[in-house]
Amino acid sequence: MGVGEDRIKAMQFDYPEYIPVAVSLLPATWIKYREALDELVARHPVIFGERAEEVRNYDEVHGRYRKGQYIDEWGCVWSNIREGCDAIVTGHPVPTREAVHTLKPPPPGAGLPHGFMWLRLADLRGFEEIMVDFAEEPPELQMLIDIVLEYNLGETRAMLEDPPEIAYFGDDLGLQDRLPISPAKWRKYMKPCFAAIYGLCHEAGTSVYMHTDGHIVPIIKDLIDCGVNVLNPQVGANGLDQLVEECKGKVCVNLDLDRQMFPFCTPADIDAHVRECVEKLGTPQGGLWLTAECGPDVPLENIEAICQALEKYRAYFN
Repeated sequence: MGVGEDRIKAMQFDYPEYIPVAVSLLPATWIKYREALDELVARHPVIFGERAEEVRNYDEVHGRYRKGQYIDEWGCVWSNIREGCDAIVTGHPVPTREAVHTLKPPPPGAGLPHGFMWLRLADLRGFEEIMVDFAEEPPELQMLIDIVLEYNLGETRAMLEDPPEIAYFGDDLGLQDRLPISPAKWRKYMKPCFAAIYGLCHEAGTSVYMHTDGHIVPIIKDLIDCGVNVLNPQVGANGLDQLVEECKGKVCVNLDLDRQMFPFCTPADIDAHVRECVEKLGTPQGGLWLTAECGPDVPLENIEAICQALEKYRAYFN
């Protein structure tokens, strides 16, 4: 699927006709709502595109959205307790600093999945252990970073053999209301990694999209420095006004609408939320995409309201 013209124009602040909008539906959402969700999707071709007649297997789930356990290419053990929702890493293949010395990356070809750099460190070591590493800064910390970075640079070079217009990356850098490490340590250890990876993209003429959940306000300027062209932050974890201050006119934002409100609010609340986001972040020049993720806890009427609000306000600018 090609990149839509409005997405490019919005990214480049080149006066798109519409704000690009999207809604993603977790597999568990399809499992729950089934035909009713299919009917909803068909009512909103602006959001989901024109869909050919097909017989959908609502229970079909792939990868780490399947219930149970699997081991990824790095040896991390993923566990999932609910079919159609995401898994977490419960088995860490580098439990000690000594194990860093014998860590071998997987063969080329594993790609750059969600969590390719920062989360990969935590998945390999375990969250508590990597926190202690960043606190104490042993030599094994930089060794581990170097191993993961070198692998990611190789995967990036392979991806850029046929350079896409936009390269999509995902790595959750924040917690609910703060970074897991200080901004100073993030700049010391992590910023050079993202700068190196994204620098390869720009050398190839490819723009950079970065999804990152959690609170990232203290390092948004740094991510822009690293070469991010489209930033995909969560409005709930960062605050709309703070995102306006840090991003408006400086980097295109694909705003992740407040999924923490979707299960509990009314359709009127959703309409007001989308309108406020467009009023505060939208400009005729562009710089804004909008996206919403809906899990199985979101009522069907609220999914409908999200689609209606996105259709309503995608042409509204300050």
